[in-house]
Amino acid sequence: MALNNLNYPLDFKFKITTLASDFNITDKNGNYVAYVRQKMFKLKEDVLVFNDESKSKELFRIQANKWIDFNSSYSLNDLIDKKNYGRLARKGMRSIWKSTYNILDANDQPKFTVTEDNAWTKFFDGMVSEIPIIGMFTGYFLNPAYTVKDVDGKEYFKLKKMPSFFGRRFQLDRMIDIDDEDESLVVLSLLMMVLLERARG
Repeated sequence: MALNNLNYPLDFKFKITTLASDFNITDKNGNYVAYVRQKMFKLKEDVLVFNDESKSKELFRIQANKWIDFNSSYSLNDLIDKKNYGRLARKGMRSIWKSTYNILDANDQPKFTVTEDNAWTKFFDGMVSEIPIIGMFTGYFLNPAYTVKDVDGKEYFKLKKMPSFFGRRFQLDRMIDIDDEDESLVVLSLLMMVLLERARG
């Protein structure tokens, strides 16, 4: 199983009717790509990616490799082909400033970095979201964007939070062609990153 040959942009849309962190992924034509669900009440993050909301087929599993920690990394596993794509690792301590993540391949070699484009967006979002009433509307005017680059600095993907209440929607666009294996590695990494970023505001 692989996440490639996808019709970009992809839409990540969170459900607000459930307690769990879960979202649907559709392509530019509105076709289903996957359904992502984070298991509740787990000390370590455990995320399953299904074929759709029926949850009839488990495609991927993403698991934190240690107990809750500032520098956890997340193993990206294909449940159909029984393979590990690599892992996503947060770079440095959590911060109200720029978010940065490293994407490593199955051999633990650095392949890509994901960086937030504008540190001030996160800073102001953190400040304003604490203000009663006004904080409810930050999803409409404070929307971070993230860029995926390889080790040479070439840009491959752009992930943007879209204007919406409760930070419900993200959109992923591919800027240039990428190797199929690397595409699956990056898309799985960004699924996990969206859950982490949304959880911290």
